[in-house]
Amino acid sequence: MVTASASVLLRDVRLVPVAGISAPPEPVDVRITGGRISEVGPHLSRRAGEDELDGAGRWAAPGLWDHHVHLGQWARTFDRLDLTDAASAAEVLRRVRERLGGARTPLVGFGFRDAAWPDAPDQAALDAVAGGAAVVLASGDFHSGWLSARARELLGVPADGDALVRENAWFAALGRLEDLPGDEPVSYRRALAEAAARGVVGVTEMEWAANAFEWPDRVADGADTLRVRAATYADGLDDVLAVALRTGEAVPGGRGLVRMGPLKIISDGSLNTATAHCLAPYPQPIDPRHPHGVQNVPADELRDLLRRARRGGLDVAVHAIGDAAVSIALDAFAATGARGSVEHAQLLTPAHSAEMARLGVVASVQPAHLLDDRDVTEERWPDRAGRTFVLRELLDAGVRLTLGSDAPVSPLDPWLAMSAAVHRSADARAPWHPEQHITPAEALAASTDGQGTLAVGGRGDVVLLDADPLAPAASTDEAAARLRRMRVAATLVRGRVSHLAL
Repeated sequence: MVTASASVLLRDVRLVPVAGISAPPEPVDVRITGGRISEVGPHLSRRAGEDELDGAGRWAAPGLWDHHVHLGQWARTFDRLDLTDAASAAEVLRRVRERLGGARTPLVGFGFRDAAWPDAPDQAALDAVAGGAAVVLASGDFHSGWLSARARELLGVPADGDALVRENAWFAALGRLEDLPGDEPVSYRRALAEAAARGVVGVTEMEWAANAFEWPDRVADGADTLRVRAATYADGLDDVLAVALRTGEAVPGGRGLVRMGPLKIISDGSLNTATAHCLAPYPQPIDPRHPHGVQNVPADELRDLLRRARRGGLDVAVHAIGDAAVSIALDAFAATGARGSVEHAQLLTPAHSAEMARLGVVASVQPAHLLDDRDVTEERWPDRAGRTFVLRELLDAGVRLTLGSDAPVSPLDPWLAMSAAVHRSADARAPWHPEQHITPAEALAASTDGQGTLAVGGRGDVVLLDADPLAPAASTDEAAARLRRMRVAATLVRGRVSHLAL
């Protein structure tokens, strides 16, 4: 547990101008008292008993937020089999065989992306490698899983002839992973430490769990270096409404760090699983029964959930990746007057941005996904690739944009997200649809949870940086490279140091 005095004085820092709010040209001192910035100016006098941190001319900005995280799943990836770079089903099977080493203990892996593989996942092939062990392999988008026969049996997933378990059936199995024999309780300490090392002070927790009721116990156990906005899913909505928790309110026992978040609804599928619900059919549907993808939550059910959330004082975060799903989500927001966000907002029609702005619906986007989805988009949505991740269009239309990772789908790293939004490429290729890029200043503003340049009255959540993230650059490539390699010298949450590398 990180300790700190009631007041801390940050010496000699250069303020990064955020959200269009100017910053003084010369270094200043910043005093944080009671978790809030109480004074900003040059050469402030140190008070008795006050902690002092010398920034040595470093750049200070509001602490960063990741607006879409599955922290439990992210924390577990540190010990799971990493398949993110597997180039084929055969390679996955080889890695599973090596990891098991003939043992029959349960094995969980994550991150495979089969859309571009030369071969396909096969049930019998996995069972042969598993040798009776329960093997669960989560896809990179976490919308499907490749399970051995023993894992299917333990998790209650019937054999249906498809090697992959998809969408709602997969989400149900994912929620039962802790029932696997020998599965250890997740430890959040490393996940929170790594988040702090990247300058993260808060997350919107979208884990498939009773987040508002579980996080206070974690805080009490020492996981208290991060602000958590705790989402609920429909299966936990009654419990949240029963105790009258409203979005933005402090959760009892959370020490002010845990607040109620939105109702999360996964309304459609994903691109890599070919289940994102689209207006036009997929050129080559994976499942001929669903040529347009899958709408997991029908329109009438979605409207009912939004009405219930609004009556209970909850915002709503609607996962919608395909343009048909986005249309259904926006219709539901319009019909109910609910507040909230479209999560991912990956494929939009030309009318969607204006409608989101009119309704005040937030676009919660994970830009690093475009790095992973670039090639598969050109294969599965070749006629609409230019309508994906339209960040420039959203901002120009007046939509509020927030950035995140959807970790573990992408790493919990806001600098990666910002760099992807700025340059739209992570390799030697030219930027992908560069007309939709945004500036470093816009990307940073979308990553601070509405906090502008550090000023009196603002949250005492601060990140100290070794370089200026908004320094002039000759190209988007140069600007993005600077963001990707950004070194965080210190992170403070409510004036308490959660990361220090001075």
